[in-house]
Amino acid sequence: MARIPDDPFEAGGIAAFAEDLRAGRTSSEAVTLACLERIDALDGKIGAFQHVAPETALQTAQAMDGLLRAGTDLGPLMGVPFGVKDIYAVDGMPTTNGSLIESAEITGSEGTYVQRLKKAGAVILGKTKTVEFALGATGQNEARGTPWNPWDLETQRIPGGSSSGSAAATAAGMCAFALGSDTGGSIRIPAALCGLFGLKTSIGLIPTDGVFPLSPTLDTVGPLCRSATDAAIVHAVTMETPVPDTVSPGSLRLGLLRDFFFEDLDPEVEKCMDLALRALSEAGVTIVELNSGDLPDPKERETIFPPIVGTEILASLGVDRFMAGRGGMDSVTAARASVGLDVSGVDYALALRRHETLKRLADEAVKPFDGLISPATPMVALPAESLKDKEGGARGMAASRNTQPGNLWGMCGISVPIQQFGSDLPVGLQVLCRRGMDAHALSIGRAIEEIVGRPRMPRISGTG
Repeated sequence: MARIPDDPFEAGGIAAFAEDLRAGRTSSEAVTLACLERIDALDGKIGAFQHVAPETALQTAQAMDGLLRAGTDLGPLMGVPFGVKDIYAVDGMPTTNGSLIESAEITGSEGTYVQRLKKAGAVILGKTKTVEFALGATGQNEARGTPWNPWDLETQRIPGGSSSGSAAATAAGMCAFALGSDTGGSIRIPAALCGLFGLKTSIGLIPTDGVFPLSPTLDTVGPLCRSATDAAIVHAVTMETPVPDTVSPGSLRLGLLRDFFFEDLDPEVEKCMDLALRALSEAGVTIVELNSGDLPDPKERETIFPPIVGTEILASLGVDRFMAGRGGMDSVTAARASVGLDVSGVDYALALRRHETLKRLADEAVKPFDGLISPATPMVALPAESLKDKEGGARGMAASRNTQPGNLWGMCGISVPIQQFGSDLPVGLQVLCRRGMDAHALSIGRAIEEIVGRPRMPRISGTG
């Protein structure tokens, strides 16, 4: 059997690679080749990538090595291989948006976020799989296939969605990081279920041109990474700002609402959250228990999210295109999009108006705190087969329960892996921060990571 190369980013992440690269201990070509070999060896099983571009990736990596030898240093992401969710346009690569329906022209041409990373010298390996049109929380895609969660190669478990392939690829060591999008939790959910650090940026912080417009009102973009430190580096490079440093635990004040966010948790999630909260408190973090009336009602997600997203995805696709292709779509995505067919103009306007009110109310409510802390998802990764029955399907839909309020409240947020407190499968801890506090959210993430430690990635090396 062929040997699977070791994950080149498992030990020290992006910062360690950058140091080794400049010291001549490695090269972009070497780590890019290792990632491509891992994709070749593992992706037949995991199915994280929709399209791989080995020749282009190696050419870019070789060019980065040449520039560095010639004295041109593009910064900490120079030569770092990464994946791009297949709702982003990338020059020279096909765009499917996770669908059999032709829709590449809606996504448009390569946009700002991808171009910033290219300018920084990062190496695109290919396009990662996504839930169809990025509308789904489990990672399921009946149209183009559901990636396996790399944490269980015996039983197929959901990777979370909609940035399913980006999470699976990063967790399996096929890339250093990957791009996702987050409209209702689509970065934080797969980050939580695949043991990664996920950053949901503030609405409008990073332009979303060149990204499929699921819901322009709620869409955000960001990375899925191995660690908070890696995410801080990616964020700093793309925003052209200093890397957010950690903060003193004693300076942090986090609000916690047990009603809603802590209800109906899997035992593993409850255990890991309890122990993580204890560790944070012992390190000096102030955690304040909130009452239901202290925040806007998170249950409003059930009445605000569907009309906004259902209407806006149909506006992007066009009703005729949707109706013509509906029969071949993923059944859950089709059902959620079809909600927009029955939303009146008045109902849509009322939902938008309420969304603006919720953003204002949440911003005021969270002002006394650095953020709100909760589980990112109420469950660990479910067996994919379980989604086929009524009970399992309903449990799968609950994957976005704790994340959607952050989108509707206009907040930024992170998911930090905490399965090291006693779960065989990944568990994510979520922190939601006020809009525009993205750098602070990353600083909080780095502080939490220093307190709770970084769990291992699934070890998929050796012979395959």
